[in-house]
Amino acid sequence: MGPVPRTLELFYDVLSPYSWLGFEILCRYQNIWNINLQLRPSFLGGIMKDSGNKAPALIPRKAQYMANDIKVLRQHVQVPIQFPKDFFSVILEKGSLSAMRFLTAVNLEHPEVLENVSRELWMRVWSRAAEKAGMSAEQAQGLLEKSSTSKVKNQLKETTEAACRYGAFGLPITVAHVDGQTHMVFGSDRMELLAYLLGEKWMGPVPPAVNARL
Repeated sequence: MGPVPRTLELFYDVLSPYSWLGFEILCRYQNIWNINLQLRPSFLGGIMKDSGNKAPALIPRKAQYMANDIKVLRQHVQVPIQFPKDFFSVILEKGSLSAMRFLTAVNLEHPEVLENVSRELWMRVWSRAAEKAGMSAEQAQGLLEKSSTSKVKNQLKETTEAACRYGAFGLPITVAHVDGQTHMVFGSDRMELLAYLLGEKWMGPVPPAVNARL
């Protein structure tokens, strides 16, 4: 019997492109590293407000850097990510509350498809090339209806508050529970540090076993 897997919590929001990058990297490593990956849909708007932070897109120099950064990371991480043409409408006006409530409902009712449904939403926002997530129209409609229930709203609020307690000021954050200690790692570009904390080997954003399938 091998060592007990370490728990990693990934707090994410589908309006965060860096959340998508971190999500894909950790999903690739979940069967390589000795980890138990827990996906935690959260509300970025609530975290930004709680921490007093501002969205990078609202700061011109950060927005320009982010646009160029995403182009490079698209190739490096091999994720089909690109800025929506109606970026400000999608990201800053519509927000993500409804989407994250929907994912919270998915997590409560059908956690086995949370990974696929999360990826589908990222594809719709950041790629426009939607893929099937393995959920029937009836299931999806039922979850949409449950998204407005107090149970789902409270669960999303609790998850977002948990991220804030860990010290989140944006997303994604990965919380590693290792040897009785808790480590909060911000962003999608700190996975080498995360591997160090876990005592695991870092093989780049696309490990060989995954690269062979891409």
